[in-house]
Amino acid sequence: MRKGRWSLQSVIIVFVCVVVALSLLITDLLISSRVASGTEESQAEKAGNVARMVAHSPLVIDAMSGKQDETEIQTFANEMRKVTNVYFIVVMDMKGIRKSHPDPEMVGKPFKGGDQGPVLKGKEYASTSKGSLGPSLRYFTPIKDESGRQIGAVAVGISLNNIQKAVHKSRTGVFIGTVIGILIGILGAVMLARYIKKILLGLEPFAISKLLEERSAMLQSVREGILAVDQESKVTLVNRAALKLFEKAGLQGNPMGKSIGEYMSSTRLSDLLKTGKAELDVEQNLNGITILTNRVPVIVENKVVGAIATFRDKTEIQLLAEQLTGVRIYADALRAQAHEFMNKLHVILGMVHMGNYDKVVQYINEMAGHRKSEISFVTKKIKDPVLSGFIIGKLSYARESGVELSVSCDHPLPQPADPDVTHDLITIVGNLVDNAIEAVNNCPNKKIAVGFEYGDDILTIEVKDTGKGMSEELQNQIFQKGFSTRGGNRGFGLYLVTQSVNKLEGELILSSKPGKGTVFAVYLPYKAEGRLAE
Repeated sequence: MRKGRWSLQSVIIVFVCVVVALSLLITDLLISSRVASGTEESQAEKAGNVARMVAHSPLVIDAMSGKQDETEIQTFANEMRKVTNVYFIVVMDMKGIRKSHPDPEMVGKPFKGGDQGPVLKGKEYASTSKGSLGPSLRYFTPIKDESGRQIGAVAVGISLNNIQKAVHKSRTGVFIGTVIGILIGILGAVMLARYIKKILLGLEPFAISKLLEERSAMLQSVREGILAVDQESKVTLVNRAALKLFEKAGLQGNPMGKSIGEYMSSTRLSDLLKTGKAELDVEQNLNGITILTNRVPVIVENKVVGAIATFRDKTEIQLLAEQLTGVRIYADALRAQAHEFMNKLHVILGMVHMGNYDKVVQYINEMAGHRKSEISFVTKKIKDPVLSGFIIGKLSYARESGVELSVSCDHPLPQPADPDVTHDLITIVGNLVDNAIEAVNNCPNKKIAVGFEYGDDILTIEVKDTGKGMSEELQNQIFQKGFSTRGGNRGFGLYLVTQSVNKLEGELILSSKPGKGTVFAVYLPYKAEGRLAE
């Protein structure tokens, strides 16, 4: 974790704890206020009920009317005070003179507090004031005789200290509940943070953001098209290369969020979601464009949750393969010439050491003459310097392999109007000659004849060998990609030949019989660069 940044777990814990604490504290304040108000109201209601009971007592009414001894009021009031557990019960006459009091010495003295005025005028109410027993909540009720005439009043008091104790007791319960709620909130926050971190594979938000940016940049930078779908065949990812290829194929719009089957009818990603089997290096026709695609399922916990396809225009891949093959062919030709030249230098060096200087001169003249005539013939008949140089290299390679290679060309072959044709010709001739050299490798008569014939904008290339020939079954297989009778990692030469012939819109004819050699004849449309000077 970077310095100065909180982890996701810490942020979640702090945030949840703060939210829970604030919520519970606000709740505590609201509940405490309601509890205090409710407690006061309940105590006032209790005092009112006691006051009305005393005011409607026949004993009190008779005593206040003079029908009974007033001293009975004190006894009755004390008993009611003990039974109802109130602070005091004071009965007074219309002049405010006490007829009862918890302190007997206060009986006969005026009521204190200054809030008894309204009750002596017939009003019932609650009040808070300080009397001889200290501050209290008081409830006043008038006393009336049978005729409805007011003859006195009752004041029932509840100590404010007792009310505060009741409120405090209620708030203590609320506070304990708040603390427990905060602790539960903290525990829940920790568990939630750990669960989220587990889902995110332990990554922090900034790390996820960086990873997402890097992944996006990587996906958009590759030249291969990339497309991903979820379990419901909805497109969840597509990069720029894929969109560019879709546009080239005439598929308009962005497929994000769409069903892949509706956007691209030729897709097999929906089938892959059912089978769960990868499909590698598969050719697919996309509105006339052939693409080479790889489709693999996305499996999580042994369940297919999606699929990813990577693809590229097959034309680009073929061009790259042909270029690489051409480079290899050029390199082999140069290596053969260098090797042949070194062998001849060794022969010359040996004769010099032996002192056979006359033979050295003779050997050099013969070698130079043969080489000169060979080069002169090829360069005279084949005007394309690249192709002619390549054929000269093949002649050296054949001699190094112990094979007699002859080249014939009745009429000069001009340079092609399209320079790219040269590369395809090298691919065709090079692979056919290499195949012929391998075919005669174990034969007593090792001869190969390569013939070029040009006329009427048609180029005919014929490669004939004296090898063992091929059966019909083998002839039907040799052009397949990867097929070879000589082991693995081979079988691409003749496949590339067919690709180049098809590219040039030509025709390839194979003629072979077991024990009678093989002939490859290639017929190609050939546009010359200009009229050849005689």
